[in-house]
Amino acid sequence: MDGSHHRWFEERGEEECLMDMVDDATGKALALLSEEETTRAAMKVLWAWVERYGIPRALYVDWKNVYVTQREPTVEEQLAGELPLTQFGRACHKLGIEIITASSPQAKGRVERKHGVYQDRWVKELRLEGIRDIEGANQHLCGFTDDINARFAVEPRSSADFHRPVPEDMDLRGVFCREETRTVGNDWVVRYNNRFFQIVSQSNLPPARRRVMVQEHLDGSIHMVYRNREVLFTEIKE
Repeated sequence: MDGSHHRWFEERGEEECLMDMVDDATGKALALLSEEETTRAAMKVLWAWVERYGIPRALYVDWKNVYVTQREPTVEEQLAGELPLTQFGRACHKLGIEIITASSPQAKGRVERKHGVYQDRWVKELRLEGIRDIEGANQHLCGFTDDINARFAVEPRSSADFHRPVPEDMDLRGVFCREETRTVGNDWVVRYNNRFFQIVSQSNLPPARRRVMVQEHLDGSIHMVYRNREVLFTEIKE
């Protein structure tokens, strides 16, 4: 997976980022145009890939902090024997995907060559179609990549497919999301991102001062998890 910045729309005067995934065995690609190379954009591309092809065994990425981190582990991570992960890395860990970091652009040659195709042929098609916004560009991009895959994808050298199906009990919305642990207050209020959430009475009521997992899904909705079960709450607006 990689992101390449390029000025796709001349009149915008800004560089958008094309997020691209390429199967090393077949050359099949899947891409998404985004304003920036963000965790959200990276998750959306991988989610689309997983739904279409299954869960890959490994991802080859660069050293950008969207994918990997060089920070020191927190006390919680040290006690659990866990390595520091980005939000994207945590999602990959849940799916059992190994992240392999590339040391140079040449190491990701297949992705780099695909970027050249997008910057040449795809940009010309966008201009011919009069497409000037990211939403329209992504709708066009879906058909463009399907055409490229149909014309240039190759048969893999091995018949073994290193993609795994998504487990039936796995909800991908709870995988591709932002997660942070928070402490339940004595009044059963949880604070997250300067917002306050009141936990209501329920069978899965977490005790005060215990830690819960707050999830922010890609659609912006907030969820709370305790002991692998969702917690019911209401937001305090004032």
